[in-house]
Amino acid sequence: MACASILRKSAASLIPLAGRVARVRSNFHAPLSAALNHAFASQNPSQSSFLRSLDFSTAANMKKPSSDDFLLPVIESEIQCAEESGDYAPIADAPSGFPFKIEDLPGLQIITLRREYDGETIKVDVHMSNLVTGEENDDDDDDNDNRKANQSCLPLVVTVSKKSGLNLEFHCVALPDEISIDNLAVRNSEIEYQLSYEGPDFHDLDENLQKVFHKYLEIRGVKPSNTNFLHEYMIEKDRREYLIWLKNLKKFVEA
Repeated sequence: MACASILRKSAASLIPLAGRVARVRSNFHAPLSAALNHAFASQNPSQSSFLRSLDFSTAANMKKPSSDDFLLPVIESEIQCAEESGDYAPIADAPSGFPFKIEDLPGLQIITLRREYDGETIKVDVHMSNLVTGEENDDDDDDNDNRKANQSCLPLVVTVSKKSGLNLEFHCVALPDEISIDNLAVRNSEIEYQLSYEGPDFHDLDENLQKVFHKYLEIRGVKPSNTNFLHEYMIEKDRREYLIWLKNLKKFVEA
């Protein structure tokens, strides 16, 4: 029994000692671990930088969404609306007897018409249509400019060229069922345009001379029966170019 009592006392005295040893080990390992980490970083700077870059990369991936993330769905929605719109339709074919060949390049705001007639080369640049939704004034005293301002119109540049190098250049406006000539110039391919006399305002010419030149253009195919088709053509081209523009915009955002 005396031996058992001695063993119990020895065990009791060892318990506080074990606690002190554990604390000493803990206190020893903490600075030792820091020292080892420092030594590892100093001997392996590239690996240490790599670990830090991983932290920064993780933070970068957690950044807020950019404005492009909100822009793309809106563009895609607009493309879908343009494609599904009831107003969107393929460009109509030229009517029977239309005398010009149509050159229409995607992305341009004009189309070009070409034909040969009696030794002449005729070119017509048709610019994008100007659609006006305002109500037309029925006042009989309205002048021609006010009447044109309330209608859809197509600006035209008609060039009639001869082999001699001389040509006539008409600046016109195609209205529904009417061609209005604003200016007529005589050009020479050997003289710069900037030096050419532009001629008087067409409406200041003698009335008979005006009528003759309207007939001159009509014979060469520039007449309301053809330009009315061009109104529809350019309206559809405008819609088509808008759709192409939207798709190019989407490609830019996605790039």
